[in-house]
Amino acid sequence: MRILLSNDDGYFAPGITLLEQALAPLAEVTVVAPERDRSGASNSLTLDRPLTVRRSQGGFYYVNGTPTDCVHLAVTGLLDHLPDIVISGINHGANMGDDTIYSGTVAAATEGFLLGIPSIAISLVAEGGDHYDTAVRIAVELVQRFKSFPLDQAVLLNVNVPDVSYERLCGAEVTRLGRRHKAEAVVKSTTPRGEIVYWVGAAGGVQDAGEGTDFHAVAHGVVSVTPLQVDLTRYSQVDVVRDWLK
Repeated sequence: MRILLSNDDGYFAPGITLLEQALAPLAEVTVVAPERDRSGASNSLTLDRPLTVRRSQGGFYYVNGTPTDCVHLAVTGLLDHLPDIVISGINHGANMGDDTIYSGTVAAATEGFLLGIPSIAISLVAEGGDHYDTAVRIAVELVQRFKSFPLDQAVLLNVNVPDVSYERLCGAEVTRLGRRHKAEAVVKSTTPRGEIVYWVGAAGGVQDAGEGTDFHAVAHGVVSVTPLQVDLTRYSQVDVVRDWLK
């Protein structure tokens, strides 16, 4: 089995290092990740300049581009074989609800899915404990399940793991994405040179966190597994807009 690992925290992040070490005995693992933290990069491709690929002392490939760039380069030219699965993570922090739109972690997995490869984004909902070992065990279990019971179609799974010890997990369940309130206001400040700058505000609070959502599952110590799709068409408005255009 061949696994392509990527992330958005950078090739040096602890989550991807620990995951590679855990998966190496199970499969042929290749790491292609950004050279620096690219959190929030979403599904962006770099088209205005060439990209470089270098290799770290540990054997990881790193790219001066986005998470999407990394997976795209790996699958369409860098590797001499197609991976059987793409795994993105382990991200340090949640990727639930509306966050998935901005997430570089989810974007790397999405690129694998768009290229026809089953893909998983996995995130540790970090709350100070940083139980990477729990998220690693979940990732390993998912890969083992994929090997034993391969799915008959490409899937894109968004997995969020509570930041608790493995023994304290309350199982796993298939969920839907929840929703947040609108983001908090930007933070305005002034540089020592008198220039006004703005920091993007924090994500809004949770609005839709009812039973069945990813927020609800994680809050109750359950691993959230959300199947995602790429089709953004809002089918319920197709007829409305068609009539509006007449």
